[in-house]
Amino acid sequence: MEKRLNRSDLMFSLAFLLMLVVAIGAFFYGVKVGTDRAQAGQISEPAEEATASPQPNAYQQQDLVSFYHTVFLSYREFQNDWLEARNKWLSDSTSDRSATLKQLAKTAQLKYDAIKGVYVAPVSPQLKSAQTNYMKSLKLFEEGFAALAADVNEGSAQAALDKIDANSYYKEALKFALNGQKDYFGSMLKWAEAVNADIPANIDGMSAISIVDWKKLPLIVKLKASSDYMSGQAALTEYLPHDLAAKVDQFIASGQADKRKIKSFNAVADLLISTEAVTSDYFKEVKSRLYASEQLPQLPFFSSGK
Repeated sequence: MEKRLNRSDLMFSLAFLLMLVVAIGAFFYGVKVGTDRAQAGQISEPAEEATASPQPNAYQQQDLVSFYHTVFLSYREFQNDWLEARNKWLSDSTSDRSATLKQLAKTAQLKYDAIKGVYVAPVSPQLKSAQTNYMKSLKLFEEGFAALAADVNEGSAQAALDKIDANSYYKEALKFALNGQKDYFGSMLKWAEAVNADIPANIDGMSAISIVDWKKLPLIVKLKASSDYMSGQAALTEYLPHDLAAKVDQFIASGQADKRKIKSFNAVADLLISTEAVTSDYFKEVKSRLYASEQLPQLPFFSSGK
């Protein structure tokens, strides 16, 4: 005859089973936590190594050229479309601003997808940062323009532009775009340091450069200083840092800085920008005359092609 379990035996059996389940669960949880931590360490350690000291094959000219064609140009094509649209709105009151913004939002998304698919070697972290900043910029442009499109036809073109300029998404998009440009020109300075050990690779802190010091700087350093300056202006422009640097050099060489008693690069840049004296491709106009002996990476926007 079967022996029935009494109440205490049943409770003991259930308690034992419960402890067994808890022990097994704790074991597998511990294994998972340990695995996750190990994987996190494997991910973070290479990143630290990449930023700790530049690798011998970092910031190669071919990397700068590839970035120009695959990332920089993609972003600039979007930016040029936007600047062209702004000008058209101001000159043509019949423009369908809503349709334009919707199309620009789609273009920003397409450019984002294109740039996202580009491989940038992590051994060049500043170039990688430029890619990330351009992607963030395009994503914010896409979201901002899509949200603003519904009401942008109301009022005047200038009122519409003022509303866009004040939009938080747009402001952040500007910041990331200019930081992307700053990082790209910073990568060129890293390239120059590898080519010429006398080139300083880091000019952070040179927020106010005297004209005396500016004249002594190699061109590649002037370009980085100009990109740093432009990143603080929060404005999209057709001209690039080398156009600004060239216009500053021409202004100083003409004696206008001495005549006006201007003492710093920043003050000259402020004057030139406020009077809209800097134009796209100005660098190419004066390159042979002012910079024949200067060494630059062989990028299209430094030469006759673009």
